[in-house]
Amino acid sequence: MRTLLSTIIAVAVVTPALAADQFYIVRDGTSRRCTVVNQRPTSATATIVGGAVYTTREKADAAMRTAQICVEE
Repeated sequence: MRTLLSTIIAVAVVTPALAADQFYIVRDGTSRRCTVVNQRPTSATATIVGGAVYTTREKADAAMRTAQICVEE
């Protein structure tokens, strides 16, 4: 029982730290501009481009530059 409790506490502490390394390409429905954010969007007007989660901001920035929907006309 003690081991189970220790494991649950360890998972609860580590999980938010792992989530900090997640980046999303988000397109605002109103302005139609893409940005890189480090939290999953909760707004109904923002959509995640491609549905991918990136581990670094650099990878997300590179993907945003090549995403067809994010290329400005």
